[in-house]
Amino acid sequence: MQTIVYDTGALIAAERGSSRMLSLHRELIKAHVYPTVPVVVLAQAWRGGPQAMMSRLLNGCEVVPDGELIGRSAGAACRAAGTSDVVDAIVVMTAIQKQSSVVTSDPDDLRAISDSINVKLPMYVI
Repeated sequence: MQTIVYDTGALIAAERGSSRMLSLHRELIKAHVYPTVPVVVLAQAWRGGPQAMMSRLLNGCEVVPDGELIGRSAGAACRAAGTSDVVDAIVVMTAIQKQSSVVTSDPDDLRAISDSINVKLPMYVI
């Protein structure tokens, strides 16, 4: 099964009603491509309250826990990139593990992490 990983910016864009993000999500679901959302991404984007647009988007996604392997590899990637942004590193490592592209609003930070570990990470910028 094909998949794609959403970062925090993708969830925030959905909540703000971004037609580009919502259209992309609809097209993915229509094509039977089911987005993955690392649980730390959800935690970073969720602020309580109804957040109706984000909730609707999440209904078509798989929210995945971050295990030890992802945690260790994300920590090593942070070190390699000289960053402390573990959420971005977990997004990168999840995408690598699932052989996925990432939907992001912040390609530079993700690219810095993936480049530091010599991985070309396909991205869709929203």
